[in-house]
Amino acid sequence: MSEVLTSLAIIVGAAAAAAIAVTVVYQVLRVVGRRSSLLAEIARRAYWPTLIIAALLAARFAIPVVTSNGWHGPVLHVIMLASIAAGGWLVATLLGLAADTAMRHYRIDVNDNLAARRVHTQITVIRRVSFAVVAVLTIGAMLITFPAARAAGASVLASAGIAGVVAALAAQSTLGNLFAGLQLAFGDALRLDDVVVVEGEWGRIEEMTLGYVVVKIWDERRLILPSSYFTTTPFQNWTRTGSSVLGTVEVDVDWSLPVESMRAELHRVVESESAAGLWDGRVCVLQVTGATDGNIRIRGLVSAANSSACWDLRCLVREQLVAWVQEQHPQSRPRVRAEVGSPSGGTAQPTPSQRTTETTPGVGDNDPAAPRN
Repeated sequence: MSEVLTSLAIIVGAAAAAAIAVTVVYQVLRVVGRRSSLLAEIARRAYWPTLIIAALLAARFAIPVVTSNGWHGPVLHVIMLASIAAGGWLVATLLGLAADTAMRHYRIDVNDNLAARRVHTQITVIRRVSFAVVAVLTIGAMLITFPAARAAGASVLASAGIAGVVAALAAQSTLGNLFAGLQLAFGDALRLDDVVVVEGEWGRIEEMTLGYVVVKIWDERRLILPSSYFTTTPFQNWTRTGSSVLGTVEVDVDWSLPVESMRAELHRVVESESAAGLWDGRVCVLQVTGATDGNIRIRGLVSAANSSACWDLRCLVREQLVAWVQEQHPQSRPRVRAEVGSPSGGTAQPTPSQRTTETTPGVGDNDPAAPRN
């Protein structure tokens, strides 16, 4: 009994010594990390997997030295499996650290973030693929340690051809989404934070995986689409080459409205303090785009740095122009005209006894702004 207790004490002591050594190195890296944030981040993230690996390896080498009993065979196997799992954990942690470090050099919270969003998309996909590869390799390395698994390897390889065909047919949709996700990540057709219009919904790309894409719609809903959707279905990408966009505002008014005055009002609105930060100063145009049914349709074209600012600017311009028409030219609101004919039913020349009736849609008789006959 005393021999067993002594052996256990030596094994535990070796593992504890290795853990203490790793802790000392960790503290040294923290001190050095005051001048190097990268070293501090490595020490923080890699501390626990490194400590576990060091302790397991110390115990692994101490067991055969202190004892020659047959019981240590299964224990050594368990330690080996735990070491492989901890090694996979360490590799995945370092890969994640490398990805985060690379993405920190490309900020997406700025106006000109086209290149940054492309890099973020590609790094995100690469990180997910790397984690999957590390997990598969770790599990495979653990299975190889079992003699039964090594013996079954030959039969597995022999049937790999048939199994591959069956798996390809069964997972055709999954594989299609997988390759579609890789194509989106490296084909530059879609990036994180892109503004898109899909299925009649306007939103931003919030997340991209190998199997699906999450679109954050303007009303906080999430539209989840398979990656293959974006490679087989046409969609609108408003920020593929730049974030600046144009927006239109259409107003129907009467023919009597002075267009030049309204054009001056549009320039005043976009240059006002309320539009500061929304209009980027590139485009401000007002044109008559239609003249039918007794009214004219006026379209204002304005530009903004991004789609969100463009939406707010359009709403502001529409509100200000409508208020301007109501206050400055109330007689120019949309009207429906009807000419009263002669009693015989034919069309006669206008006489003082004949009247021209003008009504404003939606305006009641009690409205003081309504025209009188």
